[in-house]
Amino acid sequence: MIIKNAKIILRDEVIQGTVSIEDGKIKAVDQGGSQLANAQDWQGDYLMPGLIELHTDNMEKYFSPRPGVAWPGIPAILAHDTQMASAGVTTVFDAVAVGYNIYKSTRSQILDNVIDSIEYISDNHLAKADHFIHLRCELSCDSTSDEFDQNASTHLLKLVSLMDHAPGQRQFAKMDKYIEYYKGKYNFSDEQMNKNIRLHQQSSKEFAHIHRKYIAKYCQENEIPMASHDDATQAHVEEAMAHHVSIAEFPTTLEAAKFSHKNKLQVLMGAPNLVRGYSHSGNVAARELAENGCLDILSSDYYPSSLLHAAFSLADLDNAISLSDAIRCVTDNPAQAVDLDDRGRIETGKKADILRVSKHKDLPILQEVWKDGTRVS
Repeated sequence: MIIKNAKIILRDEVIQGTVSIEDGKIKAVDQGGSQLANAQDWQGDYLMPGLIELHTDNMEKYFSPRPGVAWPGIPAILAHDTQMASAGVTTVFDAVAVGYNIYKSTRSQILDNVIDSIEYISDNHLAKADHFIHLRCELSCDSTSDEFDQNASTHLLKLVSLMDHAPGQRQFAKMDKYIEYYKGKYNFSDEQMNKNIRLHQQSSKEFAHIHRKYIAKYCQENEIPMASHDDATQAHVEEAMAHHVSIAEFPTTLEAAKFSHKNKLQVLMGAPNLVRGYSHSGNVAARELAENGCLDILSSDYYPSSLLHAAFSLADLDNAISLSDAIRCVTDNPAQAVDLDDRGRIETGKKADILRVSKHKDLPILQEVWKDGTRVS
């Protein structure tokens, strides 16, 4: 397949040119046009790498679409896969939570079903996107290490994040935001909320350090990349560095983001945060990190289509970030952070995971999605 007359977003520049694809890989990238009759004319639309998503829990709503409703696993994960592909995501790290029984969350109830279903569609080549497992380890729970052991053997495990959502620190340094979030999610009364705050804080104090040390040791021994979640202080980042963490996932303050970036941790922020202009938890805005030169990766988190929107918005903000720089935040940078060297760039020899994108005013419009040289959306 030959694609001509495209604005090709390369790692460091945008060129008008032609891309040739053969056997699912990029064969050549050339500046200028093609005279071949069978070349597809993209009429000046953007040609860019497929998006690489390191942290999404989007699939949860398909497994549990309403309270008390459990959906069959294979159709649930296939629906999620279709939505990710239609958002331009060709590589997705499904964030599966362990250690969430502290609130009897549905996450603990669907855990095995989610992992089994992801393995099934991957092993049977049913998915439009490549799927990997990202184990989100809630350290403030007594059973976290046991649950981790039960699920770490999956051959799709490529990323582990260490997190502690106990109130009064990190993501929920502002107690009112913690109460607002969990009251809204679980419909707690004031009495139930106060009881759970005490239990969660005590559980974090008792177990978080033990689980962090245990899981980090496993990941180091098995060469699994790690992310530290919701770091707020320099001390948090230093603790993460001591455990050989390589990704700073959703730092909640500019201080933590700057210190992480300075020490070569890849700083990941939410695309919804950037699109909306602020954090729903009242923490630092992704735009502020971009303005300070310490934003490396964007994640759609809970809203898949936000990833492409955020990348183009990042290039349109009043900063020094070019379109190539912005697109790297959703392609090459996340690929490098998790040691996926075969994708994330429009470059000879890389996987032909590509997107066709047009623009309507300032809004990117996704026209086509190609995975390994085959159109999937």
